[in-house]
Amino acid sequence: MPDAPGLELIAQEVNAAREGTVTETAVEHGRATLIVDPEMVLDALSWLRDTEGQRYTFLSSLHAADYLPATPRFAVHYELLNRDRVERINVKALLPDPAAGSNGSWTRVAKADAPAPGTPPGDSRGAGRSVAEEGPVNEEVGSPLPSIDSCVHLFPTAEFQEREAYDFFGIVFRNHPDLRRILMPEDYEGFPQRRDFPVGGEPVLFTHNEIEMPRWYE
Repeated sequence: MPDAPGLELIAQEVNAAREGTVTETAVEHGRATLIVDPEMVLDALSWLRDTEGQRYTFLSSLHAADYLPATPRFAVHYELLNRDRVERINVKALLPDPAAGSNGSWTRVAKADAPAPGTPPGDSRGAGRSVAEEGPVNEEVGSPLPSIDSCVHLFPTAEFQEREAYDFFGIVFRNHPDLRRILMPEDYEGFPQRRDFPVGGEPVLFTHNEIEMPRWYE
């Protein structure tokens, strides 16, 4: 892992290649992190992968986080590895919640009336359809989902990891080759690892209350 001065030098070199790419650096809990402008994340990743002396060619992890109530709310974390030096570096892109101005919290709706993920509140178009069917970003109605460029063309292992981040956090990866849910059912409502997602709501059946819910299995 680069030390703090080494990380600053890397940040300066990345910004020399494209100004404004790295906005901040951090070394915490044994992790060296470049915090980057989300619109320039591919510049940072490709520079770290391809530059002689860096060669972080393996994406060992891509995962998302929800920092509610902080702003920006969401983050996508990229953990890169140089296998020759056994050295890691992390890249973090912070994403605002585009729905925060209108309805920043997830509200469960009846399944029959559920809009497609990416449809603003009050817009009934696309009810029951997935983001994959609508396209990753619904330009016609303006998506309330955070979005960032896909890095699958740089690191093929990101394909399923980006799908998981979309599935659980509702982060859209632009130009992903097959953006759809990977673990939850296609018709699942909401994004279950968001911090404002309601916990519970499904009846729990035990022997003592099964009789109160006749034919629950239907």
